[in-house]
Amino acid sequence: MSRRNKITIVGAGNVGATAAHWAAQKHLGDIVLVDIAQGVPQGKALDLAEAAPVMGFDLKIVGSNGYDETADSDVVVITAGVPRKKDPVTGKFTSRDELVEINRKIVGGVTREIASRSPNAVLICVSNPLDAMCHVMYAESGFPKERVIGMAGVLDTARYKYFISEALNVSVDDIHGMVLGGHGDTMVPLPSHTSVAGIPLTELLPQDKIDAIIQRTRGGGGEIVGLLGYSGYYAPAAASVAMVESIVRDRKRVLPCAALLSGEYGYSDLFIGVPCVLGKGGVEKVIEMKLGDKEKGMLEVSANAVRELVALLPYGKGQAT
Repeated sequence: MSRRNKITIVGAGNVGATAAHWAAQKHLGDIVLVDIAQGVPQGKALDLAEAAPVMGFDLKIVGSNGYDETADSDVVVITAGVPRKKDPVTGKFTSRDELVEINRKIVGGVTREIASRSPNAVLICVSNPLDAMCHVMYAESGFPKERVIGMAGVLDTARYKYFISEALNVSVDDIHGMVLGGHGDTMVPLPSHTSVAGIPLTELLPQDKIDAIIQRTRGGGGEIVGLLGYSGYYAPAAASVAMVESIVRDRKRVLPCAALLSGEYGYSDLFIGVPCVLGKGGVEKVIEMKLGDKEKGMLEVSANAVRELVALLPYGKGQAT
């Protein structure tokens, strides 16, 4: 009898629980939902499992406050950490930069627990600040770079495509494009590589409207925080599960993900969003796109922003502390 895929999601908050929902709906494998809050992962896992007779997925879904249930996972999605929130007094939002130290401790601890029980897993980072937390997971796990990936570009690209479809009143299925760079205000949408059913975006929208879409994409997370008072979760969860699906089903989709570069695009030892082929082993290939001078300049600004965050981490190259 063949073994089903096993997917662990650490963090049973909005993003983690919604990711479990999407993964179950797609029949991707057995699911373990982990959280430190007593009763929360158990309750959400049971609630989701009870939907199985209605939705028709035959999977084992369990919740746990520990990590023993996660042993031998194929893919682990880490959403744990403190989310961005709006201060009720000042009205200011927590920046990704401010999250570095507290989330480093959380993500580092989780990674060590997971790595000791699932040494062959592919790790997907969702915790913010995303690019910095990828470095934490890489250092703490000791895994090869192919098996530590950040979920950023899939989400940023989804927002970018939706805003284009909204502006043109066309189907999202016909929008083709990509967002590179770090996950934050310096991300790099690529209008020169964006098309609508093969028609260049620049032929369909004036530059001022394209620029407005780029700015809205960069502030997409903040826009939702401003409306809700906390981070969005449907789109981040869906983006995470798209990556999980490509890995467990070995689909080899080309998705923009935060990957540790080794010379690609002129960068080394830096996690940054680039087009990746995702298969059973994680990142199977990084695809190098031809970028114009303006795009290269934007990517350098983004890379510098990631470097500034990484510099806050207490790691030597490849070493955990």
